[in-house]
Formats: sequence, C-alpha cells, structure tokens
Amino acid sequence: MLARDAFASVPMPRPEFNGGIHHPAKVKRVIQLFMNGGASPMDLWDYKPMLTKQHGQKLGSKVKIEGATGMQGPLMKSPFEFKQHGQSGRWASSLFPEQAKLVDEMAFLMAMQGRSNVHGQSAYLMNNGFLLPGFPCMGAWISYALGNLTDNLPTFIVLPDARGLPYNGRGCFTSGFLPAVHQGTVIKAGASQPIPDLFASDKFAFATRQADGDGLALLNQMNHAHAAQHPGDSRLDARVAGYQLAAKLQLSAPEAFDVMREPESARKAYCLDSTDKPTADFGKRCLLATRLIERGVRFVQVWSGPEGAVNNWDNHGDIPKELPPMCASIDKPIAALLRDLRQRGLAEDTLVVWTTEFGRTPFSQGSLGRDHNCGSFVSWLWGAGVKQGIAHGQSDDWCYQAQQDITTGYDMHATILHLLGIDHEKLTVRTNGVDRRLTDVHGHVVKQVLA
Repeated sequence: MLARDAFASVPMPRPEFNGGIHHPAKVKRVIQLFMNGGASPMDLWDYKPMLTKQHGQKLGSKVKIEGATGMQGPLMKSPFEFKQHGQSGRWASSLFPEQAKLVDEMAFLMAMQGRSNVHGQSAYLMNNGFLLPGFPCMGAWISYALGNLTDNLPTFIVLPDARGLPYNGRGCFTSGFLPAVHQGTVIKAGASQPIPDLFASDKFAFATRQADGDGLALLNQMNHAHAAQHPGDSRLDARVAGYQLAAKLQLSAPEAFDVMREPESARKAYCLDSTDKPTADFGKRCLLATRLIERGVRFVQVWSGPEGAVNNWDNHGDIPKELPPMCASIDKPIAALLRDLRQRGLAEDTLVVWTTEFGRTPFSQGSLGRDHNCGSFVSWLWGAGVKQGIAHGQSDDWCYQAQQDITTGYDMHATILHLLGIDHEKLTVRTNGVDRRLTDVHGHVVKQVLA
C-alpha cells in the first residue's frame, strides 16, 4: 500500500458529490466552531437594553430563578459596548469587531435553548443529541451517512484547543454504537506530530518505508484472520481501517497539515504571527480546517477552550476580565476563515456553524461573573444554503429565557443534516431494539434560516 505512487499526490476531493441521500444537498462539508464552557449571549450577540436599565436590581418574583452552581446576585448589564452593523443592523459586541463586519452573511439563531445547566450533559446534547454518554456525535452520523470524499484523509477530524480537550474529553467525538471507524480523528495542530505516533522516531533506523509496508501487510493478514473468527465486531474492522488510513496519512498528512505552505498573507490573516498563543493556536486550527475541507475532509470540528475553570468560556468569576481574551483569540481567525472560504470558492458547498453548550445568566454570580444558563443562548450559521443577514428567534428582555421561535440543539442538528441532503427522521440505526437517531424523537428543520 505504501508503495502506491498515487498516495504520494496531494489529496483532493472526489469529483462526485457523494451526498444527498434523501434529497438534493446544498452542503458537501461542515466546519463546526464550538465555544467550550458556555459563551455569554448578552455580552456577545444578544443586546439587551433592559439589563442596562435594571442593572443592580433583582428579577421580579414572577420569574423563576434557576442557577447551576451557587447563589445569584442582581441583574448585571454587559460591560461591553454594542453597536449595529451591516445592512441588517445586527447588534454585536465590541468584543467581536471583525466578525461584526460579516453579520450580513450570517444567519443567527437568537433563541437557542438547552435542557441542562451542567457542562457535560449540555456538551453531549449539543454534539451527540443526548444528555448521557454512549451516543454517536453529529460528525460520526455524517460520516456514517455520507462516507468520505477522499481516501487519503479521515472523514471526520477534530481540532481541540492546544490547552486540552473539552468537557467529556473524547466523548463528544465518539461514534457510539455506530462502527468505530466513524469516530473523530483528533489532530493536535501545534504538536511536532499532529497525529501521535504516525511516524516512527528517528532513533528507530530500521523503520524504513519498506519495513513499514511489510509489517503492515503482515498485520493486515493477521487482523483479517482474527476478524473472520469474530464477525459483527466493528472494533477490529475500525482498527484495520485505521492502520490502512495511517499508511495513507504518512504520505498525505505532511502536506495537508503544513500550514506554512500557505502564503504569508494568509498566515497573517489567520493570526499565526500573533504573540498571544491562544490566538495563534486557534488561527492555525482555522487555517488547517480550511486546508482539510479543501482536500476532501467531510466534517471538521474546531474547539475553543479546554475543560476546567480557566482559559475557556465558563466565566463564573469576572466577565470584564475573563471574556475579552477569549473573544480576542477567535475573532480575527474566524473572520479570516469565512473570507478565505469565500475567496477559495469553498463557500459554495461548505457550512460553518458557531455554537456553544449553553448561555449564561443575566444576573451576576459573585460580583462580576455569570452562572450557567441553558434557558437562552445564541448560535449562527454561514455558508452554503444559508439565508444571509437574518436573525431567527428572540429571548426575553434579559436574555434569561428563549421566548419566541425557540430553537434547540435537535433543531440545529436537523437543519445541518437537511443541508447535507439527509432527512434526520430517516437516518436511524437500530440498537438494543430501538431505532436511534441523532435528534432522538425531537427536532425540526429551521426553514427560516435556509436560502
């Protein structure tokens, strides 16, 4: 396999569409940007003048107060300035000056609502469609339904924050009860070896390409013999496929993962030259996401923030201090990503999704923090099949509860699958006597945001 010269070429997408299993598709591939920790909507996208007017007051007794971690304080206005942008007049915080320039290209879901104020459960819900572990994530379902666009790179790639994995670790990238080959391949973009152990260490002089190929051939024979004795076990099939893909990756990955092949202007736009490490890291992963989908990867997930109490979007302690650096680390890279996708012609069949697991409370936690709040948060869509410059849904006067045209994670998943040519009610797998699907028994396509 390693000797096949064809694998040495730059991986490119197959010419066939390889999608639209239930109806014509408008999207071929997806980049998901996930803000780990719970991005604060009233400080970013959902302008609430009432918070300024009632700053320091308590919510009335008619409003049911729910908190996740502690006692709640009075209403707290956003410490950041909001302005209207674009022809759509969309409000955006001063924390997102670059993304604000592109609001006329986005479709905002302003009344997202979850089911849990717990990070782990909400992260599972927004990725896997269930509050509990063990279910396939959206990327795995897409891989299962549509397959790959290239034989030389994984179908589903995850680019975690350099500072660590998100809540639930790899649980948000799992294939669950689907064949294990559909799980996300985790790429550490900043590491010397983005895929651990893909190449042998230099100290192993005997690990030549010929020896590697001979060893893989023998291992392949042994695995197939073992698989014949254990039919129906997808784990070994996934391991065999993994070894085969690893062999191809040894030739295709160095080119695909080398962002230094991009012109200096592109690297600068994505902030790879930033002295702020989180910004340079996120920018590198956004640029890598562009290169990967350009070469045929179907689904790429880019995470901002690790698990834990710091360096993510879980701003319990001090919103004015904690939120600005998180926003600064993603703002320019995301704007560069969207502009670059359009410039390369990839916007015609690529969908970009910006989301988080839940929002935050309009009242303070401690003096300047905000607690978890699944009652209302914001997401946006950009790219193929998306109606530009609109906002769907509305939260209450404080951004505490979604109020009008409420959208759930199930609805978002149904909409993304729809754009990929998949009917979310028909994409099912029977396991333990139950026909399971990504959207469980819920979800509807949000047609208002579709072009």
